[in-house]
Amino acid sequence: MPYRYAILGAGRQGVSAAYDLARFGDAEEICLYDLSWSAASKGAEKVNHLAGREVARGLFLDVRDPAELSKEFRGIHTVLSAVPYLYNLTITEVAIDTGTNFCDLGGHTGTAREILMLGESARDKGITIVPDCGMAPGLNINMGEHAMSFIEEPRELYIWDGGLPQNPTPPWNYVALFHINGLTNEYHADACFLRDGKVTNVPCLTETEALTFDPPLGMLEAAVTSGGLSTLPWKLKGKLQKLENKTLRYPGHWQTFEAYKRLGLFEMETVDVNGTKVVPREFFHTLLEPKISVNEVRDIAVIRTKCVGKNGGREAAATVELVDTYDDHTGFTAMEKLTGWHISIVAQRAARGLLPKGPLTVDAVMDGKTLEEECARRGWALRKTLPR
Repeated sequence: MPYRYAILGAGRQGVSAAYDLARFGDAEEICLYDLSWSAASKGAEKVNHLAGREVARGLFLDVRDPAELSKEFRGIHTVLSAVPYLYNLTITEVAIDTGTNFCDLGGHTGTAREILMLGESARDKGITIVPDCGMAPGLNINMGEHAMSFIEEPRELYIWDGGLPQNPTPPWNYVALFHINGLTNEYHADACFLRDGKVTNVPCLTETEALTFDPPLGMLEAAVTSGGLSTLPWKLKGKLQKLENKTLRYPGHWQTFEAYKRLGLFEMETVDVNGTKVVPREFFHTLLEPKISVNEVRDIAVIRTKCVGKNGGREAAATVELVDTYDDHTGFTAMEKLTGWHISIVAQRAARGLLPKGPLTVDAVMDGKTLEEECARRGWALRKTLPR
């Protein structure tokens, strides 16, 4: 059966999702919307070129206009949101009103929880609502749950993930792989983890640790960041003693950004600079973004999950790991693929009626068998180390 999809946001991840839908989603039409008609048109042109058929259309749309959203959602099987999370509550309301499946690249846990509460009315409409898809949160959580499935009595779950330049340049050793405001949001405030079986707030940029990976990555440093676990801590509270997610960077990165944070550069409240009101975060972004942006991003993305517990009464551990790199053929970065293709998988499963109706947390969109099958279709090799 052919399906019609709508993607809101023709940036990096939106275009990548459109390409995956064209390949695997039995797509009759993909409407790629953006506030910039030029960006939408260029994105659709790239998808059509790579897919070898005219399946995507680039269109103008302002997601802040519910009336226009409602008009465009009619006849669409699944809507994918690749716009900033602050718009997703309104978009969810329109999707429910029009009876359209909806998933988003959220990354803000509070908003995701609001969407899930709002999504209760979606069950009566026979549609599925899934916030917080993508690489992290999203794919990292599915991999974590897969690791848990190999442990009879799981006790602790650790998730590490990150997108990195293949050739890091000091002093930041980092390049922008998504909107810079999303980066600062991840580094600010607190993360929600499980400690002693209870949901616990842990400050971002703390608890730094070193981990070793196969070449070319070598040793990386991980630190606490927010949003990467979505609603998983509330699902697993009382079931696990410990649950945490840290972001991976090259050594030295966290020390630098901790200094920026302590200086107050992540703050949103205005400060007075010689009589001029300045928002520190906006000033910080204005200066930093050009320094960490490049025309061609050749990156490497990694997700490692590890579950610790007992099998047969004995201590046991299972790891599931995925490493992906920039694709010379398509020009998609590893971050674009892991993020855009994951939300595409969710959108396809919703359109085909393979997901329960109503609000659905991202950890429940696929089991381990489905995860392995979908990864294999896209050339992703899951590396597993299982208990004997």
